Amino acid sequence: MSELIVPFGNLKLNYYNYQSDIDKAIHDVLNSGWFILGKTLERFESVFTEYCGLPYGIGVGSGTEALHIALVACGLQPGDEVITVANTCVPTLAAISFAGGVPVLVDIDPDTQTMDPYKIEERINNLTKVILPVHLYGQCADMDLICSIAAKNNLLVIEDCAQAHGASLNGQIAGSMGDAGCYSFYPSKNLGAFGDAGIIVCKDAGLAERMRSLRNYGQTQRYYHKFKGFNSRLDEIQAGILLAKLQHLEACNKRRREIATVYSKSFKDLDWITTPIEKSGHLHVYHLYVVRVGKRQEFQDHMLRHGVATLIHYPIPIHRQPAYRECFSQAKYLPVTDSQAPQLISLPIYPELTDAQVEHVIATVGSWRP
Repeated sequence: MSELIVPFGNLKLNYYNYQSDIDKAIHDVLNSGWFILGKTLERFESVFTEYCGLPYGIGVGSGTEALHIALVACGLQPGDEVITVANTCVPTLAAISFAGGVPVLVDIDPDTQTMDPYKIEERINNLTKVILPVHLYGQCADMDLICSIAAKNNLLVIEDCAQAHGASLNGQIAGSMGDAGCYSFYPSKNLGAFGDAGIIVCKDAGLAERMRSLRNYGQTQRYYHKFKGFNSRLDEIQAGILLAKLQHLEACNKRRREIATVYSKSFKDLDWITTPIEKSGHLHVYHLYVVRVGKRQEFQDHMLRHGVATLIHYPIPIHRQPAYRECFSQAKYLPVTDSQAPQLISLPIYPELTDAQVEHVIATVGSWRP
């Protein structure tokens, strides 16, 4: 193996790029002496929700807890069913389990790997309460059709936006199209904190009030508990860091899109690789640049021998994970998910990649002979 020329990510470089803004934000919080549920969080909630085009935002401890709290606040009861996908990170289903719900899995669009809306209605029954699409890899699911199906069947829609900061569909930002949108600010996200953090955005005042109470032990005021709640609060230091970085999100997403465009143009004549498709009306922010190849392990080994790190998102669909063995019987509904799982592999894509590194990735992909 050669020396690593292109790591899969480099969060240290991301910090260095915005170090003065981030350091000032941290020091401002430290000097304030207020570390939980303070003015910095309020400012971040306000600025981020305005960015999303919504009136309400509730900062929470992680993206998983954003989904969990949103489901509980929407009235999910034990045994209620939530329609989602198996080609996602485990936190999507973990949140459903935390809320007492039952995950009902539908297949994915073979071109975008997001929820196939044409597979939803066959899975709806009288226990169905929520549709939970995942805006995977940085592209919104087909929300127009998903929301139409939800309205027809009197269902709620909660968007998993963990990989879609700044993504949009027909000008609407991810998280603004359903009843609630749930973001993760895990450090590697397009907008990442320096630890776990998340936010829920929504348009309904009553729903926002319930979620704000649930994140803080179910309190409506200090020591008065209306609900059985949780301890899930986005702390002031993380809120300050996110405020500092949010102003750079659009530029970072633009760079990601530039790299993705160069990749896709460079690979278009390679008949053994399938590159991402950006559907009409969608603005893809390329949290991940995921391709499909045969002989994936050999391809990954080839890339590493030439100094390029790759990752697999996700090697085992959730219905085939031991922890979710109760979902295995749903495999018959997931032929595309199962057929694509052994082929998907992510190439490096992040704003700090140099043009030389991008060219090295392209050359290395091009030198592979399957």
